[in-house]
Amino acid sequence: MTVTVNTRPTAEGLLLRPFEDADAPALIEAYRDDTLRRFTRVPVTDAEQAARWLGIQYEGRAAGTRYSFAVLEAGELVANVALKRGAPGGATAEVGYWTAAPARGRGVAPRAVEALTAWAFAAFAEDGLRRIDLLHQVDNIASCRVAEKSGYVFQELLTALPPEFPLDGHRHSRKALDVIERHGSE
Repeated sequence: MTVTVNTRPTAEGLLLRPFEDADAPALIEAYRDDTLRRFTRVPVTDAEQAARWLGIQYEGRAAGTRYSFAVLEAGELVANVALKRGAPGGATAEVGYWTAAPARGRGVAPRAVEALTAWAFAAFAEDGLRRIDLLHQVDNIASCRVAEKSGYVFQELLTALPPEFPLDGHRHSRKALDVIERHGSE
């Protein structure tokens, strides 16, 4: 089956779709959580910041460098998952995500990350995508668990790069072949 970037990742019990302007109030609500704000870099505390955040998602999709999906459960925004590519046609990319506080601990992030990973390798196979990295700070234990549950294998300890990345981090990776072995020929 050939997948294009116009398709969407699929995960049981979740709807993954591109973000829309109508998601702004739910974004603002999600970003009221101290934990989410601690591990994300772009603040969203009001309508102007939500519009700026959404603009980053729209611009990245148009440029082919960022494919961000709102993750909904029962119609509510519960997470964000994004494939970040330095440039179209590159062999590597990065997955990023966050989970709204009320949805944590229910497997939302691993399901969304797994869905995005399978989608990305299928959508960009002919474009040369071979590896996706998942990066997190060492103190983000929950992200380490998400990486493991999503099949991302620990690769290395990353040195801190203050001020943007004040602490050391982990790099976990998945390779295209890993997804084929994990899912077969679905």
